[in-house]
Amino acid sequence: QVQLVESGGGLVQAGGSLRLSCAASGRTFNNYAMGWFRQAPGKEREFVAAISWNGGSTYYADSVKGRFTISRDNAKNTVYLQMNSLKPEDTAVYYCATDRRYRVELTTARVGYDYWGQGTQVTVSS
Repeated sequence: QVQLVESGGGLVQAGGSLRLSCAASGRTFNNYAMGWFRQAPGKEREFVAAISWNGGSTYYADSVKGRFTISRDNAKNTVYLQMNSLKPEDTAVYYCATDRRYRVELTTARVGYDYWGQGTQVTVSS
């Protein structure tokens, strides 16, 4: 059974930084792309960032490009999201997810991901 556990969320002032982690188990982690999504109250869950199975490719939503960095440590079965220059509009529950396809390039579409973590709250105060 695949399990994804996010951590690292919290309350931060605008302009601050947070680093989210997502620990994976139950699947050969380094064979699958990973993604981060977020959902603000009353809004749809939206794509934030993704990284290919070998870490060679990354992709970001325009809203976070230049401020967020996704990375992975396959030896630790963990994917990270470094968030800098945070804005109040970044406030949301952040979810990590694993791509359902074996060793293919990343996708931004929610339907491309089959397992999701429970989410971690990020709150940015102005």
